Amino acid sequence: MAESEIRTNVGGLRAVELQYRAVREISGGRIAFYQSQTRLNAPQLGILMPEQFRAVSEMTNQALKLFYLEMSQVLEAVGKLTEREMDFKWISVYMPVRYLLERDAVKAATALCERYEIPTSRICFELPERLLTAEEPEIPNTIVSLRNVGFHIMLNGFGGSNCPLMRLSDYPVEYVMLSPEVTHFIGRSERADNAVKSIVDFVNDLEAEPIADGVRSSKEAETFYTFSCSYCAGSLAGKFMAERYIRKKQDES
Repeated sequence: MAESEIRTNVGGLRAVELQYRAVREISGGRIAFYQSQTRLNAPQLGILMPEQFRAVSEMTNQALKLFYLEMSQVLEAVGKLTEREMDFKWISVYMPVRYLLERDAVKAATALCERYEIPTSRICFELPERLLTAEEPEIPNTIVSLRNVGFHIMLNGFGGSNCPLMRLSDYPVEYVMLSPEVTHFIGRSERADNAVKSIVDFVNDLEAEPIADGVRSSKEAETFYTFSCSYCAGSLAGKFMAERYIRKKQDES
């Protein structure tokens, strides 16, 4: 995909369209956060999901241009949901690992929040699992700097079959969203449950908040809660939807 393919509008539609799903507190079911997911409206290709474009875009500066478009939409969404008196702490936006290597990464992200008059504390940068294979020594320092100005940081997809778990200790992220693979081990056997608990304990011991993803049933959610995991996402918590459909009545249901 060439850099020129990222446009503001395509055929009257936004080239970049974000949808959002709730991340809920397991105790009580209240919405705590929203996680965003990006779809691209690509000429001749239709709608592209993240797994179809992320890897390609991150090989070029296209990933950085895409990040700014995504963050702008998330900032707009924060403003609109706040006007609707929705109660949530933050909305996540995908951040490519290469952005953490930009010299003015913190300054640029902060300036964008100021332009939209949104506090930095309302934004959580969602980093992919490939962060754990990065070798650049400046990345942990950039994460600390982003957190110091109020941004939240979440690592996504942790604990999957190819995840280098020990590398998590190198990165001072605040939240860790577990891979749905982890959730799917719940209930298989006592040993499987113990393995899941060990991953949750590992995240907690590094002073990060674990978030269970792929949770489909209240039994899975309750099991995670007994393992000291306070948040869940997945079909039980709610599906991805456009910002215009997110209304207060969903939080009250």
